[in-house]
Amino acid sequence: MTSDLLCHRCGTLLEPGAGNFYIVRIEAMADPTPPTITAEQLRGDLAGQIDELIEQMRDSSERELIDQVYRRMTLHLCRQCYAHWIEHPTG
Repeated sequence: MTSDLLCHRCGTLLEPGAGNFYIVRIEAMADPTPPTITAEQLRGDLAGQIDELIEQMRDSSERELIDQVYRRMTLHLCRQCYAHWIEHPTG
C-alpha cells in the first residue's frame, strides 16, 4: 500500500515520474559564531549563569531545543506552488 504524494502547500496530488512537482530541501541552523565574552563576564558567576540557562530550558522538550539550533526538511511542491515559492521564498 502506498500513500499519495501531495503538494505541501496546496495539497494537489503529485505523480512521481510525470514531471509535475519539485523537491525542495531546506536546511536551517543557528548562527555558529561563538559569542563574544568579555573579561568582566568571565569574572562573573559562570556556574550561576549556566544553572539559569538550564532552568530556562527545563520545560522544553529535546525536539524543541534541537529545533532552535538545527532543522532540515524536505517539501514537495507542485509546479504552480514552486513557481510562487521560488520567487517569494519568505512569504
